Amino acid sequence: MRDYKNTHAYFVGGGIASLAGACYLIRDCGFPGDHIHIFEELNVLGGSNDGTGNPETGYVIRGGRMLNDETYENTWELLLSIPSIDNPEKSVREEIIEFDSQHPTHSNARLVNNNGEVVDVSSIDFDNEDRIALAKLIVTPEEKLNMLKISDWFKPHFFETNFWYMWATTFAFQPWHSLAELRRYVIRFMHEFPRIHTLEGVTRTPYNQYDSLILPIKKFLENHNVDFKLKCVVTDLDFKDSEKITVTRIYYKEQGMEKTIELNESDVVFVTNGSMTEGYSLGSMTKPPVLNDKGASWKLWDKISKKKQGLGNPTVFDDNIQGSKWESFTVTCHNSKFFDLMEKFSRNKAGTGALVTFKDSNWFMSIVLAHQPHFRNQPDNVKVFWGYGLYPDNPGNYVKKKMSECTGEEILIELLHHLKFEKEMEDIIKSANCIPCMMPFITAQFMPRSIGDRPQVVPEGSTNLAFIGQFCEIPDDVVFTEEYSVRSARIAVYKLFGITRPVEPINQYQYDIRTLFKSFVTMFK
Repeated sequence: MRDYKNTHAYFVGGGIASLAGACYLIRDCGFPGDHIHIFEELNVLGGSNDGTGNPETGYVIRGGRMLNDETYENTWELLLSIPSIDNPEKSVREEIIEFDSQHPTHSNARLVNNNGEVVDVSSIDFDNEDRIALAKLIVTPEEKLNMLKISDWFKPHFFETNFWYMWATTFAFQPWHSLAELRRYVIRFMHEFPRIHTLEGVTRTPYNQYDSLILPIKKFLENHNVDFKLKCVVTDLDFKDSEKITVTRIYYKEQGMEKTIELNESDVVFVTNGSMTEGYSLGSMTKPPVLNDKGASWKLWDKISKKKQGLGNPTVFDDNIQGSKWESFTVTCHNSKFFDLMEKFSRNKAGTGALVTFKDSNWFMSIVLAHQPHFRNQPDNVKVFWGYGLYPDNPGNYVKKKMSECTGEEILIELLHHLKFEKEMEDIIKSANCIPCMMPFITAQFMPRSIGDRPQVVPEGSTNLAFIGQFCEIPDDVVFTEEYSVRSARIAVYKLFGITRPVEPINQYQYDIRTLFKSFVTMFK
């Protein structure tokens, strides 16, 4: 154990990467909690792991996050160290596994066609060209895929298969997204290939991820006196004038006042570079959301990447909002009518069915009914579900407007038409509150890229700077997951502090004979 009397750790961003990094400092480095400072622009921690609202004004979850019991290696290891809020004798990990075993996922209505009928997804619909292209992709080295899009590799038929409809909506891929990232996903989640139609590999939390993950971690850190600087925006970093990468000064704004921190030689800085939910905008039942542009997180990365080599290329990710945006919506229902109809239609009790995707929807819309209550303060007579559309600039099949121009009520109307719930439409809408959410950078991490566009977790030559979150480089792992953020934080802490304890390795399912055989058979169904 080292003497940290004159050492402070500064985290830029209050998402799960920073929170996990603070936990690793305390747990594995013996670092004093009151020497850890977390800067967050919003007035709440959690980053993209959000969940807020009340039954009167409506609940909001910007995104739906699916955990995986077999691939979130470091996430689960960390959560074994975090006590449950409801039962401190249990860890958060144990609490989640216990809940998930009582409410296992097995979708009976993964895809729905334009006639409101559940699609038979026992076949993934590949032809020989699709099979050959996917097999060839798996064995092609990533360095040969620089800047290639998925649509550069696969023929049009691939994007009309049941596989694509299910894979794209499970992970939010678009045809113009990174081929290299799709390759990583296929390899990382190869064990999910044979059960993509049921999503049995999804592990659910008892509540939304803010209530189930962030709150227990926050409480753990509060008990160690970690300093949370909310509504504070880091605007710039100064570097030492040398070939090394050494941060010497932090610039930030707090309550409109510009401030600076002069770093000690032993201080360290962890930066969450970029944000998938930055610039989000909420609408209402009577108003659509607006489309915003770059905010503090992207602007900071833009600034510092120009000061030193090896800090990445943010423009690849933040300069194409048209390619990275989509729109979600959260619906608060003040009776159980919609849930009753959906449970009958899907043959899934709420919390067991995962995504229901409307494959012929012009918006490419999906919804999911979580186990209720989904929020800690949710009354028994209130139900909450979430959905999203990957093509928000297309006119609806029934509401002839772009999704991005629709109010919450119009999004509900479009959804209820797809489900053929027209007879109950008036009653459902009258008792519901649909809040749409536009997210301009939600899949920015999937934009086509080259090697080097994402900085290393600890860049070459860095003495006190690390990058964490979704826009740093971790070989073989996949972005848009909780695991990527947690793994990046663990790597960062261990490298900067010389911890020899190993990071949990990535499970290599592509080398498991049984997994390969099952996946091969699935390709011919």
